[in-house]
Amino acid sequence: MAGSADFDLYRPSEEHDMLRDAIRSLSEAKIAPYAAAVDEEARFPQEALDALVASDLHAVHVPESYGGAGADALATVIVIEEVARACVSSSLIPAVNKLGSLPVILSGSEDLKKKYLTPLAKGDAMFSYALSEPDAGSDAAGMKTKAVRDGDHWILNGVKRWITNAGVSEYYTVMAVTDPTKRSKGISAFVVEKSDEGVSFGAPEKKLGIKGSPTREVYFDNVRIPADRMIGEEGTGFLTAMKTLDHTRITIAAQALGVAQGAFDYAKGYVQERKQFGKAIADFQGIQFMLADMAMKIEAARQLTYAAAAKSERLDADLTFQGAAAKCFASDVAMEVTTDAVQLLGGYGYTRDYPVERMMRDAKITQIYEGTNQVQRIVMARNLP
Repeated sequence: MAGSADFDLYRPSEEHDMLRDAIRSLSEAKIAPYAAAVDEEARFPQEALDALVASDLHAVHVPESYGGAGADALATVIVIEEVARACVSSSLIPAVNKLGSLPVILSGSEDLKKKYLTPLAKGDAMFSYALSEPDAGSDAAGMKTKAVRDGDHWILNGVKRWITNAGVSEYYTVMAVTDPTKRSKGISAFVVEKSDEGVSFGAPEKKLGIKGSPTREVYFDNVRIPADRMIGEEGTGFLTAMKTLDHTRITIAAQALGVAQGAFDYAKGYVQERKQFGKAIADFQGIQFMLADMAMKIEAARQLTYAAAAKSERLDADLTFQGAAAKCFASDVAMEVTTDAVQLLGGYGYTRDYPVERMMRDAKITQIYEGTNQVQRIVMARNLP
């Protein structure tokens, strides 16, 4: 049969390919060299933030009308994937900027969008997402943070836990209970600023991986904010939170995909160089089978993730299922592939002198945050196509 080069189904556009080349070059030059030190010192990857902001890649999802790049969901996935290939901690800059600001994009007033998306697009501020609490993780509707109306203001009290980039981000989308009698329908969303009186942060968590991305508790002690900082109508916060996750779980799939690809690329290069029994270990069939399985799973994860990103852009009816499937599958693949990469390097893979040890530790969180993979399976089962 005659082939056609113009058959564009299941293929990113030329623009997407050019974006990948640009972000890969940037990541290799400006982010990868600091990844080991960022992990070792458990410090924020400022070099990555500076490089991403300078290239306008820190929040590509922000619409052009607010000064952003107006990138589609697949372009955002490619940016996050390529940064994660070099440094997962750094990939949380574009990923969490989307997670934190998407509620404003989905449900916020025009004034709110102008006020908060414009500085985000410029790189003057980062945006975090505050949903989880000490006793409300998977059961987010069980949150206890409260917001009480006081004239033209709301007063917030409570604690949020596991907040990514807390203390670095200037803005926070915060879910709080405004009507305790209505459970999830009594939750509203607000924008809180780091500088608001009564906002403070706990000590950074000591984590297994993603050590360069600070994870801290956020405390709200009689934080008084103007009523116009509510995102959407009162009582719609939980619905906005869940809609947000339908879109942003795909960014976690992208992170998982990136770290899996990074580990695979490194391991493949290593086994081609490493000699045992007089030949490169890549020549042994057992090693070849491992590499083949790793490459196959990465490609399957990529196809699922990119298809989900396209559904996110089109707002397809089956987005909830596809987003959960992409996140769940890609993160399981990331854990398998990074573990196999460590195995392929043998004793060297177990040391911090080689990047696959860090990648394996970083990969684990993709199975946990933005909904554990057990929760993803519940979401999928409730939304079977």
